[in-house]
Amino acid sequence: MAFAFAVPLAAAWAAAPTAVQVQVVDERGLPVRDAVVELTPTGGWRGAIRFAWKPAMAQKGVAFVPGTLIVARGSSVAFPNLDTVRHSVYSFSKAARFEFDLYGRDQTRTQNFPIVGTVALGCNIHDQMRGYIRVVDTPFAGKTDQNGLVSLSGLTAGGYQLTVWHPRARTPGGELKRVLAVGAGASRQKIALKLR
Repeated sequence: MAFAFAVPLAAAWAAAPTAVQVQVVDERGLPVRDAVVELTPTGGWRGAIRFAWKPAMAQKGVAFVPGTLIVARGSSVAFPNLDTVRHSVYSFSKAARFEFDLYGRDQTRTQNFPIVGTVALGCNIHDQMRGYIRVVDTPFAGKTDQNGLVSLSGLTAGGYQLTVWHPRARTPGGELKRVLAVGAGASRQKIALKLR
């Protein structure tokens, strides 16, 4: 009878959510901040995708804030202008091509992002402004902190594609990809990126 109980407990343990911590470093071993780390289950993700942050890319201090934003495929992103000057936001990226005419303080524009990939942003008025939207198809995505670390939780054991993206990565599309097997319990990965 004890064996009958052991099988469901073992199955429940194997299906228990786990976490993966990833550290991204450069060639010298120094932490890389604001690298986007994605874990996509083999066979893709079929559920809803919700992130804790708002899908918004503000213009503040003549800069895009945040500099890199992660959104789920199909998200509408708000572009509020919080500056006293006007901005004209555009992208000529493969994943999204759009342009907002000049708009002023406390005005907002929105754009939908139905294609997975990287959207590089600029302002026609302020050439120094650069921002990025990373459109993903997985709920397991995040940005590295000042120590190059990000922790992704809620994963189940199985196969995943690990993708690391950074605008200065010296790889095609700024991406580094590898296959990762996730087991029960927390695991750690260290990824070295060559940066421009």
